[in-house]
Amino acid sequence: MHAADVPDPLVLKDFRRIPGVGKATALDLWNLGLRSVEELRGRDPEALYADMEALAGRHVDRCVLYVYRCAVYFAQTPNPEPERLKWWNWKD
Repeated sequence: MHAADVPDPLVLKDFRRIPGVGKATALDLWNLGLRSVEELRGRDPEALYADMEALAGRHVDRCVLYVYRCAVYFAQTPNPEPERLKWWNWKD
C-alpha cells in the first residue's frame, strides 16, 4: 500500500462532521477518492453510490445513497435546514 492510499485521520475526522457520516462512511468517502468535505460540492450522489457499489463489488444498502445525498447537501449549502441534515429525509 502506498502512503497516498493510507487514509488521513484528519480527513476522516472532517468527513465525520457531516451529519449521518460515521467511521465506515468516512472511510468509504476516502476510498471513493474524496479528500475533503468541500470535494462533495457539485457531486452526483447517485454516481457516488454507483461507484461505491462498483468498489464494493456488490449491492450496497440504499441508505448509503441517502447519506450521500445529505452529505452533498451539507457540503454545498451555507446555512442548511436542520431537517434536511437527517439522512432519512433523503429517501426516494
